[in-house]
Amino acid sequence: RQSVTKDTFRQYRILGKGGFGEVCACQVRATGKMYACKKLEKKRIKKRKGEAMALNEKQILEKVNSRFVVSLAYAYETKDALCLVLTIMNGGDLKFHIYNMGNPGFEDERVVFYAAEICCGLQHLHQEGIVYR
Repeated sequence: RQSVTKDTFRQYRILGKGGFGEVCACQVRATGKMYACKKLEKKRIKKRKGEAMALNEKQILEKVNSRFVVSLAYAYETKDALCLVLTIMNGGDLKFHIYNMGNPGFEDERVVFYAAEICCGLQHLHQEGIVYR
């Protein structure tokens, strides 16, 4: 078993940005499997006193095992960042689909489908004793 470092992965385009850093697509060099790498910048974490939150997020993501919620595959750190490598949800996020796939909004059947997926994800979190936000 080898240790995981930034060199374990090929980094690709940025998928999104958040309060502590950014999320980019990445690929395991050895297997070709794709993931999302959430890079939490250490300076931002420290400035906002978010150390406990970052550790809590890592522990929760390790615990999650649902096809409706991303989970932690790998974790490593660099000099500047804590990196959480997560399962990737192909197809883009919900906001992208609402605004960029034809006319804004969805047909009723699609709304029901997405609502059911969200409920399944929340149900799994609650079964694990996790309350989302």
